[in-house]
Amino acid sequence: MVTGPLSTRLATLCHEIVTEFGSHAGGQVQQIGNRLHEPLRVAIAGRLKAGKSTLVNALIGRRVAPTAAGECTRVVTRFRYGPADRIDVVLRDGARTSLPLDDDGMVPARLGVPASRIAYLDVTLTNDRLRTLTVVDTPGLSSTDTASSDRAGRVVGDAPFDDDIDADSEREVAAAEAVIYVFTQAVRADDVRALDAFHDASARLSASPINALGVLAKVDTLTGGADDPWPAAAPLAQQQARLLARTVGDVVPLAGLLAETAGAGRLTDADRDALAALAALPGPDLQLLLTSVDLFRTLPAPPGPDRRERLLARLDLYGIGYACAQLAAEPRLGTGELVRRLLAVSGFPRLAHTLQQSFGWRADAIKAGWALTRLERLAGHTGDPRLRGRLRDTLEDLLRDPAYHRLRLLDAAQRAATGAVTLPADRETELIRLATSDDPAYILDRPGAGRDDLIAAAGRWRAYAVDGAAPAQARIAHIAHRGFQLLAQETRDA
Repeated sequence: MVTGPLSTRLATLCHEIVTEFGSHAGGQVQQIGNRLHEPLRVAIAGRLKAGKSTLVNALIGRRVAPTAAGECTRVVTRFRYGPADRIDVVLRDGARTSLPLDDDGMVPARLGVPASRIAYLDVTLTNDRLRTLTVVDTPGLSSTDTASSDRAGRVVGDAPFDDDIDADSEREVAAAEAVIYVFTQAVRADDVRALDAFHDASARLSASPINALGVLAKVDTLTGGADDPWPAAAPLAQQQARLLARTVGDVVPLAGLLAETAGAGRLTDADRDALAALAALPGPDLQLLLTSVDLFRTLPAPPGPDRRERLLARLDLYGIGYACAQLAAEPRLGTGELVRRLLAVSGFPRLAHTLQQSFGWRADAIKAGWALTRLERLAGHTGDPRLRGRLRDTLEDLLRDPAYHRLRLLDAAQRAATGAVTLPADRETELIRLATSDDPAYILDRPGAGRDDLIAAAGRWRAYAVDGAAPAQARIAHIAHRGFQLLAQETRDA
C-alpha cells in the first residue's frame, strides 16, 4: 500500500533502477521499494512493564500481545495485516517456524525456541486497523534478565546498535519510521537517552519530535484507588511534554488497561451485571471496597471472588469505580454504551486523534523521506560508479520538483524542533505547522485564512531571511518562504 504521490514516485524509481541494473544493484533498492508499498511502521518503545504491550493491544483493537513477562516479551514482535492469523518465529539464521495463536487468541508465552535464537516474531492478523499501520512491539529496558536487558538497551536504549544484537532485530526497530515512547509517572534520564538512541538509528525525517510521541501510561494508578486520576494526569503529561519538547512532539496521558479492555471488546454482559450489583451497594460500602485492591478482593460483597478478580484484571479500581458510578446514575445502561464511555474516559480517543495528526497526515512524506535517506546512503556507499551516478542524478531531479519541497520543510522543521537551529517561538510553531499540514487556517492560526494570508506569510519569512537572521536561520527561512509560495499557488489552483 503506497501512501501517497511522493512514495509512489520513489517506488517507481526503485522499480526502474532494479529493472535497469538487475541483480547488480543488489537487494537494497528492491527492499526500499518494497517498504514503500507497506503501511507506516511505528515502534512502541519504553521500559519494562511500562504498558507497551497493553498499548499495542489498544492500538490494534484486539488483545493479542501478552502483557505478562514471558519469552515473547523479550523479542521484537511485528504486528501487520495479513490474510490469516499467523505467527512466524524468525530465527537469527533466517529460518522460520510457524506457531498458532493460543486458545485466547494471543501470542503464546512460550515460543518453543530460546529467545536468544530469535530475530523477531512476525505476526499477521486479519485486522483492518493494520491495513494502514504496522506496529512493532520492542523489548523493555531494565529487564531483570541481564542478557535481555542488554539486548533491549541496544534496541532502544542508551547503548548504540552494534554487532552483539542480531541483524534482524536491529533492522526491525531501526527501520521504523516513527516511534511511540511509553513511560509512567516520572521521566528518567535514561528514558531521554533511549529516545535519543532511537533517533540516532532512524532516518533523518523520523528522528525528530515531529514523528515521535510520548504516552504517559497507567494514569489510572496515579491516585492508588478509584479516585479520578485526570486532574493529576493532565498537568503531569504537560510537564513531561515540556521536559521532552526536543524529543517528542507531545505527551498523551492514557489509562491503557481501560483502553485495551474497551477497545478489544473484553467487557461482557456478565461483567456489566456484576458491576451493576456493585453499583447497587450502599455508597459507604462500595467506597470501602474501592479503597484498595486487597479490600476489593477480601470484603464480603457481591459478586463472587472470581468475578471480582476478572473485573480487576480488566478495569482495575478506577475503571470499576467509574463503571459503578455510571450504572448507579443510569441503572438501565447497556453494555455497549458502558464500553463506549470507558473508552472515552481512558484517554484513547485523544491518543488516536494525536496519532492521526502526528503520523497519519504526513505518512507519505515520512515514508518518502525514509526512502530518500536510504537511497542517498546507497549512493554514497555503492562501489558501482554507474549506479552511484544514476541514483544521485535522479535524487537531485526529485528534490527540484516542487512536490518534494515538503521533504525540505520537514527536514527544516526537524532542525528547528530539536533545537539544532534556534528560531523565535512563533516562527518555529508556524514552520512545524507548514511542514505538517496544508490547511492555511491551521498553519497561520487564523480562521478563514486564505491565499492572500499565505502570500503575506511568505513575505514575512523572506524579510526575516534577509534582515536579522543568522545564516542557519536564513536557510530555513528561505525554505519556509518557498513553502508558503507553493501552498499559495496550490490554493489558487484549487
